Formats: sequence, structure tokens, C-alpha cells
Amino acid sequence: MLKSLKVQNYALIQHLSIDFEPDFSTLTGETGAGKSILLGALSLVLGSRADSTAINNQSDKCVVEAVFGIESYELQSYFDANDLDYQPETCIRREILNTGKSRAFINDTPVNLPQLKELATKLIDIHSQHENLELNSSQFQLNVLDAVAQNQVVLAQYKIEFRKYKEHLSQLTKLKEAAHTADADYDYNLFQLNQLLDLRLETIDQMALDEELQMLTNAEEIQQSLGLSFSMLSEGETNTLAQLKLSKQSLDKIKSYFPKAESFVERIETAFIDLKDLAAELEILAGRVEYNPERARLLKDQLDGLYSLMNKHQVNSVEGLLQCQQAFQAKVASKESYSIEIEKLEKAHQETLNSLKDLASRLTENRKKAVPRFTHQILIQLADLGMPHAAFEVEIHSDEVFNEWGTNRVGFLFSANKNQPPQNISKIASGGEISRLMLSIKSILSQSVSLPTIIFDEIDTGVSGEMADKMADIMKQMARNMQVISITHLPQIAARGKNHFKVYKIENNHTVTTQIQKLSADERIVEIARMLSGKDITKEAIENAKTLIAS
Repeated sequence: MLKSLKVQNYALIQHLSIDFEPDFSTLTGETGAGKSILLGALSLVLGSRADSTAINNQSDKCVVEAVFGIESYELQSYFDANDLDYQPETCIRREILNTGKSRAFINDTPVNLPQLKELATKLIDIHSQHENLELNSSQFQLNVLDAVAQNQVVLAQYKIEFRKYKEHLSQLTKLKEAAHTADADYDYNLFQLNQLLDLRLETIDQMALDEELQMLTNAEEIQQSLGLSFSMLSEGETNTLAQLKLSKQSLDKIKSYFPKAESFVERIETAFIDLKDLAAELEILAGRVEYNPERARLLKDQLDGLYSLMNKHQVNSVEGLLQCQQAFQAKVASKESYSIEIEKLEKAHQETLNSLKDLASRLTENRKKAVPRFTHQILIQLADLGMPHAAFEVEIHSDEVFNEWGTNRVGFLFSANKNQPPQNISKIASGGEISRLMLSIKSILSQSVSLPTIIFDEIDTGVSGEMADKMADIMKQMARNMQVISITHLPQIAARGKNHFKVYKIENNHTVTTQIQKLSADERIVEIARMLSGKDITKEAIENAKTLIAS
């Protein structure tokens, strides 16, 4: 229940603090006193849009703080899910800065507006005249029927399956589109892959192929150069090796009396051995080099094909072509993998669809079972509210298409008069009739939904006299299950509240402020008398007020 409300610097409110009571409370005040302002302030802590123009003093921030007693309403899971501290008396605070920015807190922990709104729906229902229009909404009518049918658990399970159903449909669409693309590109990808596989890229050493082709292309010149070098080193009387041998022999003769010649001899011997080995290698290589036009042609064709594919796939190495080959292999293989994935997902989708059909069927069955009891309760309430000949029916239509709420469309049909067939509410119900019908619905919902507080904002518009009395009776009955606060202009309703609050304006030094107070027994008599007779309160009005309260 709503235990207290504090408002600072909001519209005509400078500072206001009020404690609320359980049971049935009424809130009255003259037109323009600020009842709607008070409700607007409360709406801020429930997640309504903030507006900096509503700040009274633009040099200061606006603060609205509400305390709710929630111990009996099993809300621990909400606090756990949102990582918030659970308190039996939970404080919600909203701060509005003059820049238009706002901050929200639950038990002093910052939260965002979606979190705030989610908690608000579990704490309080503010029902205004504007909300009477919801009665024409098919969605509102379906929500009402589900509440009466106690469909909350089944509906929660259905919504989980419905989300899976939608996800599966989306995934299947994407997979089938990808599979279609893979099918369309399969021949192309396979051709590209085979081109690359034919090259046997794993066995290719590009540098070695280039070197071999260069050698074959220039075989004659290479052979001549190697042969000439070998000849100069080891053939003929004046070859290099022969000359080194003669030089060594000459130095050997003088080393006995010229010691430095010993080192020269050693160096010549080393050079002789190296050049002798070099000559041998040159001779071998010269013998191996031969012009092979067939091998040169094969190498040239292989390298031309390699460079052509590099240019085609915009790479500059064999490694780059190998990466392309792997990519095409994956695309070719994906054709089969898509089929497997689609088959697997279609199976999961069918299982979800079967579960969805079962849950939708249970929702429909529960709704149909609830209709007779619901319509009977509504007709009893309407009879108590002065419409003994009212007719009320609930139509349930089934569609083949699943939506977030099942496969049903719900329509409320209503007639207030005898022998008049029930029709769509928007076509025949007057303002007063809609108010009474909506109150009947809210009364029945209060027995089905565990909601701490409901606030009626002038729901009694369009009714008076005995009907107001009857509406007050219903609100008192609702207050057995929840906290009920009624903002009203009717003395019949104001007199029936267990607690009575008055909203009023104070004018001082050219400023106007709104305040609220809980009325004492004597103050309450005066306030109800004012509602009966206006500003000039008569003795008769006082007596009537006492009678209303006593009744």
C-alpha cells in the first residue's frame, strides 16, 4: 500500500508531506485546488515523463518521494532480478532538474524508467476518466478476462514459447535465404575451387619454380660461363691451379732463410684447396645444365597459371591462394551444412509450435470457462448500480495466427436497457454507464489481482445520488482486499471513506501553493457539507453531512 508521499517544488506545491492509511480513503477539494497536481506528482515516481516546466522554483530541483508497504505482495523476485535491495517498506524517489533531466531511485539505488514502470505496475493502479476509454480497447478487454481467468502462469509460459517461436521463424528465414544463395553460387564456387585444387598449391615452391625456369631459359649461357670458369681454373698449362702450384714451389725454396715465406706457403695451400673444390663444383654443374625445352614449357605454363589466379583473386602469394581455396571449400561444404541446420531448426520449431498450440488452447479454454462467472458478476454489480436490465456478453474469436496473447480476440458487448441487444461498448454506452461498468470490472479484478493500491480519479463523473452511494459501496468492498483511494466531487462517496483527505490552496504574498491534510471528524462534516451546499454552508447541509457519514 501507499504509506506516504512527499513532494517538493512541483507545480503549485512548495513542500507537501502526507501519510496514507489502509482501507478506503477519499480525497476531496474545490475545483482547481490541485488534486490533479498531486496525482501528477505521484505519477512521476511511477515512471511518467518528466517536464522541467512543472518545477515551481527553477533555481531548485523537484523531488517526489513515495513509500510503499510491500511485505505481503511477493515482490522479492523483482528486486533480485534487478539487483536491488529489498525492503518491506520500499522508497521510490524521483528527482527532476531544471535542465529537464531526471533521476530515479528505488531504496536509494539508481534505476532507469523501464525498471521504475515495471515496479509501478505491481504497486498501484491509477484509474482516471481518461482510462474509461480503455474499455473500448480489445487488448484491455482481453487483459481483464485473463486476470479473471487466472491465466497469469499459463500466459507467462505462452509468452516464453511465443518468443522462441518468433526467433525460430526469423532464424529459419535467414538460413533458407543463405541456403538459397549457397545453392545459386554452388557451381561458381565449385569451379573456382577445382581451379585452385588443380594447381596442387600445397606442393608448389614458387621461388624454386622461378629459379628453375630462369636456369632452363638461360641454360646455354650458364653452361658456357661454368665451362669457361672451370677451364680457367684447372685446364691448360697456365690455369690458375697450375700457377698456384708453381708459386708454392718457389716459396718453398726460400722459407729456410726467409721465415715469412712459411705463412705465404700456407695461405697459397688454402687458396689452392678452395679453388680446386670450386673447379670440381663448376665441372659438375656444367655437366648438369642442359637445355630442356619441354620442361621449360611446363614450368612456364604452371607459373603463368599461378600468376593468373593470383591476379584473379587479388593476392600476391601462394599462401594467399591457399586462403582462397579454403574459403571456397567452406562455401561448397556449406550447401550440405545448411540443409542439416535447417532440418535441425525445423524440428525445434515444430516442437515449439506444438507447445505453443497447447498453451494457446489452454488459454482459450480458461477464458471460455471464466466467461459465465465473469458476466454473472458484472450483471450483479450493474444491477446494484441501478442497471437491473443491463446485458453484458463476452465474445471470444479465434484466429489461426499466433500473437503475443494467444489466438483469441475478445469483445465486450453491453446494453443498459431492457430489450436492447448488447452491442460494442463504444457505440451505445454513455459516460455514466461506462463509469459504472468500469467500476464493476475493477471491483471484480480486485478479487483476482494482487495489487496493493488503486486510485480512482473522479471515476464517478456522470453519476449522482443513489448511484454514487452504490459506487461507494463497491469501493468499500474493494478496500477489503486492497488500499482504495478515491478522488471525488460527490459527497456520497466522500462520506463513505474510512479516511478523508482534503486538497486546498493557500494564497499568500502573491503566491499560490497547494496543500493536503487529513481531516478530523468535525472537519470532515464541514467539508462534506461544503460539497452538498457550496461555500455558504447551511445548518441543513451540516445535518445532511452527519447523516451521510453516519450511514
